[in-house]
Amino acid sequence: MSPAPSSRSAEAAALAAAQGVEADLSIELPGRAPVGARVYGQRARGETVPLVLHFHGGTFICGNLDNGRNVARLLAGSGAVVVSLAYPLAPESPFPEPIEVGYAALEWLYKQRVKLGGKGAQVYLAGEEAGGNLAAAVALIARDRAHPPLAGQILLSPMLDPCAGTASLRKATNDAPECRWATGWEKYLSCPSNATHPYAVPSGSLRLSALAPALVLVGTDDAMRDEALTFAGRLRAAGIEVTSSVLPSATDWPKALYDTENTGCVACEATVQQHFREFFSATTPPPAAPNHPS
Repeated sequence: MSPAPSSRSAEAAALAAAQGVEADLSIELPGRAPVGARVYGQRARGETVPLVLHFHGGTFICGNLDNGRNVARLLAGSGAVVVSLAYPLAPESPFPEPIEVGYAALEWLYKQRVKLGGKGAQVYLAGEEAGGNLAAAVALIARDRAHPPLAGQILLSPMLDPCAGTASLRKATNDAPECRWATGWEKYLSCPSNATHPYAVPSGSLRLSALAPALVLVGTDDAMRDEALTFAGRLRAAGIEVTSSVLPSATDWPKALYDTENTGCVACEATVQQHFREFFSATTPPPAAPNHPS
């Protein structure tokens, strides 16, 4: 009997991680069309590494696996195995379809965690811009559905508030009433009532307790800077462990995070990876002490 499609996907991902190659695969999800993904990072035999489900950047209506390459490689370079997801885009797939696909992919990843990350592998969510929104939303869903357990969420310049009139956004758009972020939000939300749903707009959630620890990184001239740091502050107030930082050397963020032709994030690559490593280290429990007979 041949292995199930989901098992074949896991085997392909595990092989890519063992060989240290970037490989595309298709993940079979229950009751849904298969979703594309790309694996990054390398795990030596017998080693345990962080396992990250990554959502690429864009504005809900654009972006693909190539746009996720910059951040996925930074995460992999920090010692993780990364599965970057080609989640469905609006307007063809507005809220809540992208986050439901994301949550289903997270469940798949958790089931395959030993095969992909090793025994005791910790599972994380990560995303930039619109992908940061999806990562934050899926973290909320995982808490509300009590599964799977998450070690952390990594949010890079996340789009969190469609109504934000922050100074950083106004500066980035020169106070223009229409911008690509507003257009993306409009297509993603599809109707005004969705703007009040916490899974669509995580920054509007009235209950942020019991979430996974968060790492929030933004650039100095980042359009999402103010709303991301406000969200980090609200998480802290809810008792969540949060590390947040404004990276002075990060130029042209968030575009540099997902632009396949842009090298603006190179200047801060070492700093970003150091943040990733420290976050992985801080959220990974120490190995259990061996039991010795008395």
